[in-house]
Amino acid sequence: MAAAALARGLPAQADPAAAPDSFLVAFETTRGTVTIKAHRAWSPLGVDRLYELARSGFWDGAVIYRVGPTASYPGGFVVQFGLTNDSSVNRAWSGRGIADEPVRVRHRRGMVMFAREGSNTRTIELAIDLSTNSGLDTVLYHGVRGFPPIAEVVEGMTALDSLNRSHGNAPLQREDSIAARGREYLDRAFPGLDRIHRVRVTQEWRSR
Repeated sequence: MAAAALARGLPAQADPAAAPDSFLVAFETTRGTVTIKAHRAWSPLGVDRLYELARSGFWDGAVIYRVGPTASYPGGFVVQFGLTNDSSVNRAWSGRGIADEPVRVRHRRGMVMFAREGSNTRTIELAIDLSTNSGLDTVLYHGVRGFPPIAEVVEGMTALDSLNRSHGNAPLQREDSIAARGREYLDRAFPGLDRIHRVRVTQEWRSR
């Protein structure tokens, strides 16, 4: 039942099995394939969530709605995506935030993290550093210290650098509309945004 729920994009009832020690995830985008390597030691809860969503194809068809500066760290630049095109799915996952974890590795270009608002609000939105963004190691944002990286880009930074950034952070000012109407709203209000065609876990490493 848990697998069927994830296939529909809805949260599983039971917690998923722990992710491997490390694994690769390939994001096939309109600008090319971006491959990230996740490290469970960096953020066990965050990496388990990444594994759960990536294996289900959760982000297939997702719109990359932010390619702009960070609000919490002036001068930084990130890519962000994750909200689906189904409002019921977005609502279901909004209540499944995972617990906060410490920052165990420093931010640098190509690091992957979950976006969040306040305490225990990491759910389905990912962000990727396009610049060093070292301030995200220690910034106090909505009462929580730092944004823990969960993975790093190992191939495809050129694709990320070429994403349409003409809308910058503007879509984030309409995040409620994105959550409610997804791609239909984004195509109308912010035309030309890039997309993720397909997401797959391509390799795993386990020591146990």
